[in-house]
Amino acid sequence: MPSAPDNARTSEPIVQRLLVLVLALGAILWVAVVVWQSALHTGLAQLAERGRADLRLASDRMVSSMLSFREAAVMTADHPFVVALAQGSDGADPPAVSEVLRRISDLTGVQELTLVDRAGRVLASSTERLGVLDPAPDLDRAARGATGSFHLIDRQTGERMFRYAAPVFASDGPVLGAIVLSFDAEKVEAPGRGDPVPVWFVDDDLVVFVANRSEMVFETTTGATPDSRIYPAGTDLHPGRIRPSNLGSGLVRGGAYLPEIGLPVTLPLPVIDMTGHALVDAGPVLRIARAQAVSVALALIGFGAVILALWERRRTLADQLAAEARANAELEHRVAERTTELRETNEQLRRTQAELVQAGKMSALGQMSAGISHELNQPLMAIRSFADNAELLLERGRTEEAGQTLGRISEMARRMGRIIKNLRAFARAETEPASRVGLASVVEQALELLEARIAQEHVMIDWQRPEAPAIVMGGEVRLAQVVVNLLSNAIDAMEGQERKRITIRIHPEGARTVLTLQDTGPGIAEPDRIFDPFYSTKEVGSAEGMGLGLSISYGLVQGFGGTLSGGNAPEGGAIFTVALRAAPQPGNGGKV
Repeated sequence: MPSAPDNARTSEPIVQRLLVLVLALGAILWVAVVVWQSALHTGLAQLAERGRADLRLASDRMVSSMLSFREAAVMTADHPFVVALAQGSDGADPPAVSEVLRRISDLTGVQELTLVDRAGRVLASSTERLGVLDPAPDLDRAARGATGSFHLIDRQTGERMFRYAAPVFASDGPVLGAIVLSFDAEKVEAPGRGDPVPVWFVDDDLVVFVANRSEMVFETTTGATPDSRIYPAGTDLHPGRIRPSNLGSGLVRGGAYLPEIGLPVTLPLPVIDMTGHALVDAGPVLRIARAQAVSVALALIGFGAVILALWERRRTLADQLAAEARANAELEHRVAERTTELRETNEQLRRTQAELVQAGKMSALGQMSAGISHELNQPLMAIRSFADNAELLLERGRTEEAGQTLGRISEMARRMGRIIKNLRAFARAETEPASRVGLASVVEQALELLEARIAQEHVMIDWQRPEAPAIVMGGEVRLAQVVVNLLSNAIDAMEGQERKRITIRIHPEGARTVLTLQDTGPGIAEPDRIFDPFYSTKEVGSAEGMGLGLSISYGLVQGFGGTLSGGNAPEGGAIFTVALRAAPQPGNGGKV
């Protein structure tokens, strides 16, 4: 039976081992928490960037569509019949003006076009409206000579409407009245439905007016004070379903039709007096961060178990050596036998050292695992985004497009940076004057932006980059807009044709550089009218058939000091020619 001192000596190693175990588990837990927080922070930063990009694209799409309607209102206000009726000229015929407004309304796909005087009295309308329009901010702004905007709920139909009021000026300057253009919010809302990221737009009254989730329309946020001019009595307004969560990091909990846990992003849109919101699903980021933390914790636990086993083995060997030393002191006559045992013990110590060296290598690998996981996290997030798009396409039965999306995953590493750069450059607003621009690079940028549509429509592109640099005077973004518009029109024109081919060439002509685009479509029925505003051969009322694209492109090219012309090629199809000033060589006194 051991004595009391022996019991005390036996209990000491047990207490030490428990203390070391508790400290080790605490350190592992701390490291796992640090890894989780780091992975979560990195993942949420990337998620926020992607959400902002998605929100910018959705906002630009809606704002661009709305601005095209505003342009239609401004151009209608300059119509000679409209100006004549507004200033009460002799021979002005209200029924004739109403007929003009009806034709423009049919071409642009708007709900209503109305001509009013400064007091709001209706002079002519595409819908035979009579009476006086209620006072509103857009009418007040138009009366001051600027284009005004407004949104409201139609009191008769309950539909959500956007409205632009463009002033009608007399020939000597004063404001005579306004053209009021109304269109259904569905026209700018419908293209975004089905997007994986929920996006909604809140007005100054803190009410959701436009959203790509129909359930969110008319939701209100805390502090909402709906304007009765916009939301009449009986409008079904309801509190929002997004609630703050207790997870921190800016995360919120969504409703039944939103991500369970999402990261909100916002974007002010002063052009339309609204604020864009998006809620990006944060579930994958949380799962990846949790998986990384668990992986690191398990690796550390495994490494600690190896160290503990080696430590226990070393303690056992140390106890054996101590026992052997005491035995040698008591039994000197067993020196020879103890010498053999000590030789064997030394061999075990050498093997133990070798095992410790190997354990050190395993420790280094465990430390590198967190870095490797971080490096894999970025491409995995991008690949997941494409995979989500492919899943959505498969659900819609668009298997060919889904296959193309999956194929692009393999190209992500070498193409992601260039594609994002081109999209941002194309989306930004360009206000600088004309400068030196590489025309061939603009064409290739436009082809890359339309690459998916070109492949979908099975269009053959015959493009030969010129051997000599084609440097012209223009704006890179605006020139890209012109080329994209011409390419899109060519693709639309060849719909239903057996042979779809677009030939693109660049060649010098004296002091100008000429770009030609020729298609194999049916040609142009009325070449003299293609640049007239509202002239279009596309489907009436479609978002693409407003008849303003070529007119705007014509104005952009003229702004660079160039010319844009179009006609029918002798061998069939349409051909458009863009002639631009060749840029002067640097340092030659402005000579080309």
